[in-house]
Amino acid sequence: MNKEFVMRGQTASGLTEVLNFSGNKPGYAYRLTEFALYPSTDVPASSYELTGSVTAGKTAVAPNDPDFNDDGLIATTFTKSESNVAYPVTSLTIINDLFLITQDLILMVQDTGSAPINWQCRFKSVKMSVAEEAATNFKQFTIFDG
Repeated sequence: MNKEFVMRGQTASGLTEVLNFSGNKPGYAYRLTEFALYPSTDVPASSYELTGSVTAGKTAVAPNDPDFNDDGLIATTFTKSESNVAYPVTSLTIINDLFLITQDLILMVQDTGSAPINWQCRFKSVKMSVAEEAATNFKQFTIFDG
């Protein structure tokens, strides 16, 4: 089984994508190791402010207002660039890379300019025992159902 894989795409600002984990190999979970956003506009000539979130919950987490008390929030990221070169690009990503993923996730992105946003998530597979798999599935189900 591949140790790492990437999911990537482009999503309209304010909308969501389902990151599909159904049909993956039993006995394995996945850890999110990278979450990155990239604008779809003329990068050198524009300013942008992008936010994104990834959750295991039932509904998307607003990336402009994440709540770190939400057990389902796996990752959030923020990237800002000014058209003035005197101001460097600012980027901050926080990932709960200890969260074991066994079910679908919801990704949401937001751009202050309303342009579509390119995103990429990198995952690493983790082999689990039968007991670990049961506990992980139960934890993610209770987060989703809560």
